[in-house]
Amino acid sequence: MVACRRRCNPVNNGSVTTKTAGYSAISSYSRVEILHHIQERSPRTVAELVSATKLHANTVREHLQRLIDDGYVVSEIEHRTTRGRPRVLYSVADGAEASSPVQRRKVKEAAQRGDLMRRVLPSELPPELTTEALHQVDALVENLVDAGFDPIVDEADLTIDLTPCAHAEVQSAHRQMLCSVHLGLMQGVIAQAGGPLTVDGMRSSCDPRDCIVQLSARG
Repeated sequence: MVACRRRCNPVNNGSVTTKTAGYSAISSYSRVEILHHIQERSPRTVAELVSATKLHANTVREHLQRLIDDGYVVSEIEHRTTRGRPRVLYSVADGAEASSPVQRRKVKEAAQRGDLMRRVLPSELPPELTTEALHQVDALVENLVDAGFDPIVDEADLTIDLTPCAHAEVQSAHRQMLCSVHLGLMQGVIAQAGGPLTVDGMRSSCDPRDCIVQLSARG
């Protein structure tokens, strides 16, 4: 197999452009912490998240709405068989049991932009991935760009190099939680895209700035 190591820039209106990451929903430690608790156990209520994070209920609701708007979390009204006001339940959009319409739209648009880029910049290398797998990588790369990373894909080794980590210094004290949350989000995105690829994990390193995501292909 021939390695195809490429830095991925989204495409817009037929021209190749570098997408500048804006203020990401997961650039806030409080939102990362909320996501962490929801990933550990879904669904969660606002009261449970207030207890876990020690944040004010209104602050938790604001963070949850931002996570919903970006497709990381979904909400539903609790079905009650007894008296009482039904609660709002929050779950992580894992692409399987809980799917966000925002996440579905992003995955579809990422695949369209990826197909366009491959037509504009045809590769001289033989294809290493199926169309479905390429669309999974498209969705994953755009999600990572939105999160502030500058991913480099190696289609032969099925790796995505995120070095240097965009969050290593800012949130170094919470590295373990941050990596766990990012891993869960990547698994959700690639599951939503559908295809043969899965996210195996991140390669460990003594340098917190180093980060390489390992993918694998089923079958």
